[in-house]
Parts: sequence; structure tokens; C-alpha cells
Amino acid sequence: MTRRPAHRKTKTGFAAWRQGRRAEFWAVLYLRLKFYRIVARNLRLPAGEIDVVAKRGALLVFIEVKYRPQMAAARSSIRPRQWQRIEAAAGQFVGKRPALQLCRWRFDVLALARWRFPLHIKNAWRSRS
Repeated sequence: MTRRPAHRKTKTGFAAWRQGRRAEFWAVLYLRLKFYRIVARNLRLPAGEIDVVAKRGALLVFIEVKYRPQMAAARSSIRPRQWQRIEAAAGQFVGKRPALQLCRWRFDVLALARWRFPLHIKNAWRSRS
């Protein structure tokens, strides 16, 4: 059984955390079926968090997984500030791995909703740099 993290003491907080872990499991399975190689999951860096880092050829994809009861809510739940944190975390992640520094980057969203097929939104956000 998965242990409850110390920062998720409430029942609703734990349920949300567990639902997020379940959504990430399905997201990783879906990405593997699309021939992505999973490089990292649940990555926590000083600049921010990245749900899934996947690689396909010379393309490095940073994926934010969102689960909501309705697909429209899942698609629109990421704000620009969150994308900036993900980009900063991506820079830290790649900066420590010389083998990945020649890869192109892409920022995607994998939206999941109950009883719906996953929606993979490629290039959901583009870096200004």
C-alpha cells in the first residue's frame, strides 16, 4: 500500500493525491503505448514539479498530467505561472544531464477525465526563449 505523504494529512487531500497518482499511472501507460520512453516521473526540483518527462527520438517532452471530472476542465486548468515553473524545472533537469542537452524540448498536457479517452495536447505551451 502507498504510504500517506506527511503534507497530505486531510482525508480530501489524500484522496486528491491518490487520484493524481492514479492519473499519472494511466498517463505513463498511454505514453508508452505511443512509443515514448519515460525518463522521469514525479520530478521535484527547486524550481518546480514535472509530472512526466518522456523522450521520443531527439525530442524531450515535459508533460503535465491533469485529471478532472470533465475533460474541458482538465484542458484549461493550467495557468501561465505554472508553465513558467515547469519550464524552470525543465532547465534544471536538463542542465544536470549532458546526454539530454542536445534534445529539442516540448511542453505537453495529458488531460484525463473519467470514462474518457486521454487527450494528449502537444505543444500546449511554448517557451519564449
